[in-house]
Amino acid sequence: MFRHALIVSLVALLAACGKGEPVEQSIRPAMVVQPQPATEMMDAYAGEVRARLEPELAFRIGGKVTKRLVEVGNHVRKDQPLAELDPQDVRLQLEAMRAQVAAAEANLQLVKAERDRYKTLLGRNLVSRSQYDNAENLYRSGMARLKQVKAEFEVASNQAGYAVLRASQDGVIARRMVEVGQVVAAGQSVFTLAVDGEREVSISLPEQAYERFKVGQPVAVELWSQPDQRYPGRIREISPSADAQSRTFAARVAFSAGEVPAELGQSARVFIAHNGAVPLSVPLSALSAEKGQPYVWVVDPKDSRLKRTAVRIGAYAENSVPVLDGLQAQDWVVAAGVQVLREGQQVRPVDRNNRTVKLAAKE
Repeated sequence: MFRHALIVSLVALLAACGKGEPVEQSIRPAMVVQPQPATEMMDAYAGEVRARLEPELAFRIGGKVTKRLVEVGNHVRKDQPLAELDPQDVRLQLEAMRAQVAAAEANLQLVKAERDRYKTLLGRNLVSRSQYDNAENLYRSGMARLKQVKAEFEVASNQAGYAVLRASQDGVIARRMVEVGQVVAAGQSVFTLAVDGEREVSISLPEQAYERFKVGQPVAVELWSQPDQRYPGRIREISPSADAQSRTFAARVAFSAGEVPAELGQSARVFIAHNGAVPLSVPLSALSAEKGQPYVWVVDPKDSRLKRTAVRIGAYAENSVPVLDGLQAQDWVVAAGVQVLREGQQVRPVDRNNRTVKLAAKE
């Protein structure tokens, strides 16, 4: 009786399924990564994100600092005031030069009138030629004196403007070396400005391996805020002399990619390959095998469907395995749950933070 009822129920269920609409299978998320250079074949150096240009800003005259208008971390615009000196001395100097200009102008009017009078008398033969020449020389001397004091007045006027330190370019105040009340000399560094634009990574290279590094050498940069993403770069410059205390050589690494989300002060790691080619690697959790043949699941960027791809691997590392053949750097590989996947299955690619990933190839 129970068997008969079960058969009838199954038949009814099948009939109902046949008449109803097909049930759409939900697209499951799949965590994906791109193959990265095998870290076992690379040296890693800690670094800090810095601006490409970091000019030291200083007053062009000396004096006592009366105002400091910005703090470290503030973003400033070109010509924005940053600090001010006590303007009393430069204002007095400017007033003194203004008075000298007025005196020179009055003197020039006097000697000009005298010259003109002697010129008229010379035409009537009432004065000698030498007397006229003396009046002419006094006039020319007065003109030269006026030109000189006007130039000195311009210098004093410029120095009055130099009492306000302004930003040379758009950027961020990276360092401050002055306090209100401090007396600074002309040219003494007051601020360090991190200019907007290109960012770099500052690293220190060990003395014992200095010969292995050269300008233009390709590297990979990993930001601590994005541990699963590496950006291509190159060594832009290497200091010719070692630091006196650390005995390391300062180097700057420039990003090769166009847009890199690197912010000032962020920590980073720079990976520099050993001599020879560096293979790609994938997480251990991305690898599976069948009949002794290892493979990974590669996601097609066109329709997000899976393709089983055979690979040739090297020696296992702690958390990853080098892939000697079968993958390209721009491929997207499923990094977890590979044992429940099947060929042609459509997935929704996500990263480790469950954010949807746009399957775009690396530049």
